[in-house]
Amino acid sequence: MNTQRWMSRQFFSFFVTWGVFLPYWTGWMIHIKGMTISQTGLIMSLSLIARGISSLIVFPLLSGKFSSKTILNGASIGTLIVLFFCIPASSFTSLLVVSILLHVFYPTLMPALDSAAGVLMKNNELENYGKSRLWGSVGFVLAGIIVAIFIDLMGDNVILWAMLLGVIVFMILGFMQTPNVLSKKSHRDQTIKGGMLKLFRNSHFVVVLAIVILLQASHASYYNYGYIFLQEIHAPNYLIGFIINIAVIAEIIFFAIADRRFYKISVATLLTLAALCSSIRWIIVFTFPNVIIFSISQILHAFSFAMAHYAFMKFLNKNIPYEQIPIAQGIYSGFALSWGTAVFTILGGYLYEIESTYAFVGMLLCTIPAILLSFAYRKLEHKTN
Repeated sequence: MNTQRWMSRQFFSFFVTWGVFLPYWTGWMIHIKGMTISQTGLIMSLSLIARGISSLIVFPLLSGKFSSKTILNGASIGTLIVLFFCIPASSFTSLLVVSILLHVFYPTLMPALDSAAGVLMKNNELENYGKSRLWGSVGFVLAGIIVAIFIDLMGDNVILWAMLLGVIVFMILGFMQTPNVLSKKSHRDQTIKGGMLKLFRNSHFVVVLAIVILLQASHASYYNYGYIFLQEIHAPNYLIGFIINIAVIAEIIFFAIADRRFYKISVATLLTLAALCSSIRWIIVFTFPNVIIFSISQILHAFSFAMAHYAFMKFLNKNIPYEQIPIAQGIYSGFALSWGTAVFTILGGYLYEIESTYAFVGMLLCTIPAILLSFAYRKLEHKTN
């Protein structure tokens, strides 16, 4: 089978659901379930902590015992079941419980897909990661725009039903033909704890991880409060999806050219550029809180997110042994995409209730240390080479 096409299809179908969940889920809890911003921030933060535990411990444990296909199918089934329980949930407690459960299953699909891509690359069955990953961004854009139009026509109830439909499609695709190597069980002879300790003894890995933790955490306010911020600055509802997806279009363009244009650029340089552009992005949103400037700042997502993610994937592929990739992906998802973001989601919610723009400029607490660390890593990388 054509593994490049298969990987592109899986990224596309997953990120269709992510394009609904990431920008709109907090809005669904606020507008449909009646939660306040602080309640929603707490729910999302505690859920991200659960996501981190799942990604850091459960995913690497399962990846050592089950095939990639089994993990992907199991996580999609669990996600679908929890989404059905979201329908009757109405109190803070019930929404907290279902949100935590959702974050145990659903975001696990992201490191599982990236791990599958890593396995295919190591086995020379996937030639171009960026080419497949950009289809995920295409799915995100299409979902965000279409859902925004339906929200304008039918209200925020559309968000949950769009999630259900998207997850069902992803689950069905997961049970279809899969590359043979992804159906094989792993035979690792090391424990998760041992694998993690070995990774954390690698000074390069620790520094790179610290940088991407800070860079990914800097998106906390944008991910959780970007939708309601756009409403606050009077963006038309039918345009919000387009504005949000300017960032993802920029991401698509980046991934489309990444392997060709940035392959020879060092990881340290990529991370430095990502940190600088991320700082500029949040300063612009704080300084000019209007729809046009916010839309322009979205272009910098190609650097603040996509370049940081690409740099980390490049580092793993070049420096981390095949058997440690799922563990490294779990650490990345747990610390960078979950716990770091959880901490700054709480901070962002606190700042947002004081003044909405403070939630964005507050993310400089992440990006400035990331700049300093990236400069330090440039020296470390130079000494090694």
